[in-house]
Amino acid sequence: MTTLLHIDASVRAAFNPNPSHNSISKNIAKRFIETLKQQQVIDEYIYRDVGMNPPAFINQDWIGAVFSPEEKRTTAQKEILALSDQLIAEVAAADLIVIASPMYNYGMPAQLKAWFDQIIRINKTFDFDLARGDFPLQPLLSGKRLVIITSSGEFGFDTDGIRANQSHLVPHLRTLSKYLGIEHIDEIASEYQEFADTRHQKSLDNAFNQAETLATELALFQQRNSALHVEYE
Repeated sequence: MTTLLHIDASVRAAFNPNPSHNSISKNIAKRFIETLKQQQVIDEYIYRDVGMNPPAFINQDWIGAVFSPEEKRTTAQKEILALSDQLIAEVAAADLIVIASPMYNYGMPAQLKAWFDQIIRINKTFDFDLARGDFPLQPLLSGKRLVIITSSGEFGFDTDGIRANQSHLVPHLRTLSKYLGIEHIDEIASEYQEFADTRHQKSLDNAFNQAETLATELALFQQRNSALHVEYE
């Protein structure tokens, strides 16, 4: 069984009256998920468009509620944490997480960071123990797979690219992913958007092809695992 959590972070809609304003990351993610659905491997689909419907930023009251013992929280504090509890439950339930995000100012959109801030929470997605020395934080979730889908106006943000040292989107997502319980990451990227030339079209076509190929591979992997599970029951 596969529960898929799909997070879109672009502030643009997938489709707009002017097609040049369509969200690239959303449409690549759409292709990936449609291909998965055709393979009939998604049992539950959870969707959040945090770009167009952003979660609240955390604040002093939120932090106060988090660090109050659960049994002593006031009704107001429980209400403050209600969204966080729901978002964490969605992550915990997911086997596969898809995060589709544009690169804004060389990093993630503020709306996506707000989603992470609501989720990365002590005693929910990590615990803290100074007995571990210099690494007191330990993730509490595990066993999940992440597909990162990104779009950028420039190019060369991969590890050996000409702008590798300017890339703060995928490295940040990889750093935070351990608190989602991620154990395997796949990446799909579209670049050159601002150049609007053949390089962009080639990169975009390649991203769509990668989305279809990866979805098919994941479907086959899931089907093989299901067959093995039935065989050894």
